[in-house]
Formats: sequence, C-alpha cells, structure tokens
Amino acid sequence: MYTAFNMQRFCFLFFAISLAFGQQDARMYNIIEAVSANRIITDVETLANFGTRHTLSDTVSETRGIGAARRWIKKSFDQISSSCGNCLEVFEQKNYFKADGRRLTRGVWINNIVAIQRGTEHPNRFIIMSGDIDSRVTDPNDFSSDSPGANDNATGMAGALEAARILSKYNFKNSIIYVGLSGEEQGLYGGKGLAQYALDNNWEIFGVLNNDMIGNIEGVDGVIDNRSFRIFSEPTPVTETERARKQRRFYGGEVDGISRQLARYVHKTTQTYMPEMNPMLIYRLDRFGRGGHHRPFNDVGYAGIRIMEAHENYNRQHQDIRMENGIAYGDVFSGVNADYAAKLTAVNAISLASLAWAPAPPQEVSIGGVVEPNTRLEWTPSKSPYVAGYMVYWRDTTSSTWQYSRFVDKQTKITLRGIVLDNYLFGVAAVGADGHQSVVVFPSSVMR
Repeated sequence: MYTAFNMQRFCFLFFAISLAFGQQDARMYNIIEAVSANRIITDVETLANFGTRHTLSDTVSETRGIGAARRWIKKSFDQISSSCGNCLEVFEQKNYFKADGRRLTRGVWINNIVAIQRGTEHPNRFIIMSGDIDSRVTDPNDFSSDSPGANDNATGMAGALEAARILSKYNFKNSIIYVGLSGEEQGLYGGKGLAQYALDNNWEIFGVLNNDMIGNIEGVDGVIDNRSFRIFSEPTPVTETERARKQRRFYGGEVDGISRQLARYVHKTTQTYMPEMNPMLIYRLDRFGRGGHHRPFNDVGYAGIRIMEAHENYNRQHQDIRMENGIAYGDVFSGVNADYAAKLTAVNAISLASLAWAPAPPQEVSIGGVVEPNTRLEWTPSKSPYVAGYMVYWRDTTSSTWQYSRFVDKQTKITLRGIVLDNYLFGVAAVGADGHQSVVVFPSSVMR
C-alpha cells in the first residue's frame, strides 16, 4: 500500500541519493557566504595587539600577555553563545606542566578555551576545530619581547571564532568543539592536556581540524597564491595493534588510516562546494620534522589533520621583529591576507557542518573475494537512527582519492561483480537522510 509515510521515506531517500551523487546542500553555500573577512582580520589584529602571547608571558595584565588573550577569547565565545541562546558550553580546561628543561623553563598552567555546541542526536560525538593561542619569537624561551603572532597563529584562532559565530546558528546531529589551545610553541602542551581530558571524559572524537597559519599568501619562495592550501595527515594510527600492522603487509591500507580518511573528506567537501580552491593532500603527519596541535590527538588514537597555507614565509615565522639586510622579519599584522584567511575558515566551516550533520560511520567493514572475479563487502550498521543507506567506494591502488562509488540502501553487504579485489582499495561510508556522509571506513577484517 502506497502511504504518505512511504512517500516521505521515498523523498528522503531520493534526496540522500541525489546529494551523494553530486547534488548539493544549499545550506553549505550559505555558510560560505556568511564568513566575514572583516571580522576575521579584526580578531587577528586584536590578538596581535596583546604584544606577546608566549606561554610564559604575563597572565595578570588586561592588555598584554597570554592571560589577557585567553580571557578575551573566552569572552568572545561567551558573546557568541549569548547570541544563540546559550547554545555553547564555554569553559577553561587547564593542566599544570612542570619545567621540562628545554622550552618550559618553569612550571606553568596551560589553559585552553573550549566551546562545545552539542549535537541533537549524538551529544558525545565530537568534531573539533582548533587554533593556537600562543606565539613566540626566535628564542622559544623569550617570553617578554613583542611577539604578535599574527599569522602564527592568530589566524587559526580567529578562524575558530568565526566558525563558531556562523555554525552556532544551525542545529547539528553531532557535537562541534571550537577551541583555542595553548602551549603549542613550547611542546604541544595544550593539545596533550585536552586529548587526555577527552579520554578521561569518554569523549567520542571522530576528527580534529587543526588550523595553524591560514593567512599568508606570499611564500618565501616568491610564490603568491591565495587559493591553494595543504592538508597534512598521518598514514595510519600510531595506536594500532601489532595484528593490524601485520595484516597491512598482506592486505594493504598503508595510506588509509582514520586521519587520512578525514583529510580526503575535507578535500572532497572543498572540491564540491568551493571548486575555486586547490586543496593539496600532503601524505605526511606535518611539515618535515615539525609538529602541530593535531599530533597529541593522533598520539592517543583520534583522527586529526592540519590545515594550513600552501606557501610559508619563514621570514615571518618565529622571528624577532627587525630589519636585516633590507628584509623585514617578524610575524606582524601586515603579513596576513584577510580574504585568504576567510577562504580557509570557510573550508573548515563547511567540513565541520557536513561532518556534524552526517551519521555515524559503519562500525566495522569486512572484505572478501580472494581468487574470485568479484569483491564482497559487509559492515556493521551505523548507530545513527537517520541513516538512509551506505556508499561503497573504491579506487585504484595508486589514487589519492576515492574514484568510484555505489549507493546501497539500508542493507549491510554487497557484491561488486566484475570488480577484482586485488586491483582496488575499498571503503564504506554511511549516508544520512539529508545526503551528508560519514568519513569512509576502510576494511579492518577479511572474510573467507
């Protein structure tokens, strides 16, 4: 019998399939349009004007030092929350770290400013956008000299504030955390503290978008580029089991860890809704031999990536403010491009929104088809009640992104006939009633 309920279900399913296969969600364009370069650059200037935000700098002054900066950030999040009916839970999360004999010359409280926007269906599932509060000059232990840190990393912090202003006007199924992390320049201490706090409170974090330097378009190599940006991700989790490592030798998956899938998600979302941008998947945890605040989350098993400019200017990073041989050094306000910072903030905002609207992924995917002409996939269902179906993906083993896909209704297994297991890599994502998809899950077990 063809009922109104069946018609409604058909409409939901049709919309989900359409969006999954290229139709777009108009809300995403509204989010992009709402990002304000003026608000972002104003926040960058405010943060730079605190003089220094070094981790060991003044915490008492109202106008200078990291204490004044983090109080201003908390006040900003409080104001955003007030404008959305107290939709954000804003608090200071802190840990005491002892002197390490290297960059912490004395024990210090590392204070993060956290703002949580709770999801309606999965309040304990979190996608995080982070920026860094602190700054530094040439000597990492110099906590008194002027260190505006305009690009590194007032831009990432301003981006997180702007994303909160915009996305707080929407309701999401999963929770979003906007956070300012401290102690990055001294050894990623803020991230370590919050990652441990997440473990202690049983947070289900399914992604961290770490924004560190999103405002520079003039590279030290002479390139000027206001459209390209890099997405760094580690290949596989450092917390994986020895069994998983041994399996990978025979079954593949060297570049298919949870952080790498999150990076592909941001890449795909950007290409769908901001095709003018050039997202670059960088198959490395971070810049060569360097680190960022996604790493502490990776270290305890959470997916996390770094989003940043494509062309760095080392004359403006970790430098005393000076003129030398005709070259201006220092991370000052004039080195930030407001429109570019707004573009990368928009990249974050649409990625956060899509992930926060999406259902939870399949919990486990199994694969089979050894010495067969077909590939078989089975998966445990998503724990979200609003799943419209699943998208099965596969790609050439040398491809960095998913190339082929097939939508499956609410069934939890499929045989891909004529697709030989040995020639491709596979994954499965859950698709919501509004068409937004989870991150792809790579097979973790083999069917015989």
